[in-house]
Formats: sequence, C-alpha cells, structure tokens
Amino acid sequence: MEINPLKIYQKLLKHFGKQKWWPATTKFEVIIGTILTQRTNWKNVDKAIQRLKEAKKLNILSLATEEKRYIEDLIHPSGFYKQKTERLILLSRYILENYEGGLHSFFKKSIKEMRRELLSLKGIGPETADSILLYSAEKLILPIDAYTLRIFTRIRGNVDNYSQMQRYLMDELPEEIEVYKEFHALIVKLGKVFCKKKPLCHLCPLESTCKNVKKDYQIIRI
Repeated sequence: MEINPLKIYQKLLKHFGKQKWWPATTKFEVIIGTILTQRTNWKNVDKAIQRLKEAKKLNILSLATEEKRYIEDLIHPSGFYKQKTERLILLSRYILENYEGGLHSFFKKSIKEMRRELLSLKGIGPETADSILLYSAEKLILPIDAYTLRIFTRIRGNVDNYSQMQRYLMDELPEEIEVYKEFHALIVKLGKVFCKKKPLCHLCPLESTCKNVKKDYQIIRI
C-alpha cells in the first residue's frame, strides 16, 4: 500500500497545529542555527545564539575574522563547539570572500548551485545544506533528517537513502515553501513525541496509517 505524504501532512497539521519553525530574527541566524543544531537539542542552540547576540558576534564579518577561541567559548553550550566553530568560520569566510559578505547575492543562485557550494564546505552535509536552502534562502527543497527516515521507513516498510526519500516526498507534496517548512517541522515533532526509537504507536496520530508495519517496529530502526 502506497502512502500519501500529503494526507500525512494534513493529519499531523490537524493534530499538532502549525509549528512556525524556524525561530530566528535574521536569515543569517537561521544559517547559524542549522550548524549549531547538529547533534544537540534546540535549547542548547538557543543559549549559544543568545551568547553570540550579546557579544555582537552574530554576523558574517565577526565570525569570519574573530579569534577562534573566543567563538568557541561563546557557542560552548551547543556542544561539539570546536568543530562547530570551525564550520561557522569557514562558512562566514566563504560568503565574505566570494559574495562580499552579502547573503542576497548568494541566495540569487539556483538551488543546484547553492547546494553544490554548501556541500563543498567542511562539516556541511545534505541535511544542513537543505535546511539552509529551505529556511534561510527559501528555496523549494525538503531537508531529510533522521526523524523523516525513521518515520517513513516504519510507515512504508522499505528503507530509502537520503536522496530517494527526498525525491519521493517532494514528488508527492505541493510545491510550496510553507508546506515544506511545516511538513519538516511536523515530522520532527512526531519523531520527538511519538515515533521514537521505542515508539508510542497506540498514541500516535498516524497509528491507522502505520498499522501494516506496527508489529515490526522493534526491528526497523533508523
């Protein structure tokens, strides 16, 4: 039985309501958030972002030129701060050197060009690149995170890789940026609340949709 991602989106929207994700005041803050949120929770990311704001370092020029140890100290709450500092510096320097520090010029490029450039930078993988493209540049592309792979593997009963899952979902969802944003946020919500590694199937709003693989959930783990 093939699953309709649009119907899943509608069910989740009805159950959880609009998530209004990503919380940020500027497009560059969104980019910083996508890097800082790697392997940590949003609460810790928010602490790091607030520290950057208070120090007036949440801008491309400061992150491209400031002493590495100082940035490490500011983003320490986000975890893996040494690696993340390196990634923030590399990205900021790239935009400064190639686009004179202007995101607008960078965002004028096509999805394919922007994605290729982002993926060329150390520490930026497909999920981070696509999150930047969707939430900051507002390009029509859907990030695929561990929650998405886990949930749709359980629902469909087959395992897709990143690009296969992305193509499958994007082919079925309306080509609307706000739908992509809400869908991604709702999937994260579902993964955190119900579709955990040990899922709460009897409480999940997708229980009826996922009945065909419910008995196998202890085997299928992503």
